[in-house]
Amino acid sequence: MSDRTVLHVKGRVLVGPEDVRDDLWVVDGRISYDRPAGARDIRTVVGWALPGLVDAHCHVGLDRHGPVPEDVAEKQALTDRDAGTLLIRDAGSPSDTRWIDDREDLPKIIRAGRHIARTRRYIRNYAWEIEPEDLVAYVAQEARRGDGWVKLVGDWIDRDLGDLSACWPREAVEAAIAEAHRLGARVTAHCFSEDSLKDLVEAGIDCIEHATGLTEDLIPLFAERGVAIVPTLVNIATFPQLADGGEARFPRWSAHMRRLHERRYDTVRAAYDAGIPVFVGTDAGGGLAHGLAAAEVGELVTAGIPSVEALAAGTWTARTWLGRPGLDEGAPADLVVYDEDPRADVRVLASPRRVVLNGRVVG
Repeated sequence: MSDRTVLHVKGRVLVGPEDVRDDLWVVDGRISYDRPAGARDIRTVVGWALPGLVDAHCHVGLDRHGPVPEDVAEKQALTDRDAGTLLIRDAGSPSDTRWIDDREDLPKIIRAGRHIARTRRYIRNYAWEIEPEDLVAYVAQEARRGDGWVKLVGDWIDRDLGDLSACWPREAVEAAIAEAHRLGARVTAHCFSEDSLKDLVEAGIDCIEHATGLTEDLIPLFAERGVAIVPTLVNIATFPQLADGGEARFPRWSAHMRRLHERRYDTVRAAYDAGIPVFVGTDAGGGLAHGLAAAEVGELVTAGIPSVEALAAGTWTARTWLGRPGLDEGAPADLVVYDEDPRADVRVLASPRRVVLNGRVVG
């Protein structure tokens, strides 16, 4: 497509789950619902159009060993893009990926800075590893470096205890979250276990990643405070393998991980039923491949979330939550076109017909 080409997307345009239109136009990279006067060079794409998928927990520029070179980060971003993911909330990375912002052919990224973890309580080479007295300062630093988010590691294995346990004392997270909010940033935290959640939520946290430790007594607190969860079920599927690998040294931890895995679908469904906001995230970029947002939507459906709501968790409502537009008049034309209605069967998401980013057909 040249800069003068007008793109005409026709068929069924899913502006929202119930707001379905016959077509839209893309002029100078932006969406219009009015046919442009005098348009001659027109390319037409036919199918079911959705806003670009959202992966609200992804790590571009990171692999299982730590930061990666730019060419590897580029391949990660392209893999997500070609699978239809056009908006990423990068939930912690030691790499500087600001160069991606200058590339109109790569997904848009909302960064949470670098993970902030307790000393020797997270994956090596991933996080700033600090003690509680430095938490406020590091949260302020990452709030200024990120795009409106900060990422804490709320719990991890305590080798002396031999099990998962909370990383931070209550007063430290209260002060740190207050500082992030003062600077205009929201805070999220990696949490597998049960014992880290109450303090974080009562301290004012905005989101919890994974949330496998969410229990019946904690659900009303999450719902009351409006704390979102990003379950990353495609990642939680790896828990049994992790448990097998750690059983010889940490049998208590291994048994705990298996229990969290066994109840994962019940946990997510109970959260959804209570009105807790649930969003799509894959945790790609550590040990997990990129391009799995469609699979995560399918996992939410398996957990018992209705198909349209699971689809919204990775499109319409996710974009609203992150403060980014969907298929709005005048918005950047970031959309994916499918052969069939994804509301009827979310498995359609795994096979995009066309990917349009910044008004250009890139896949």
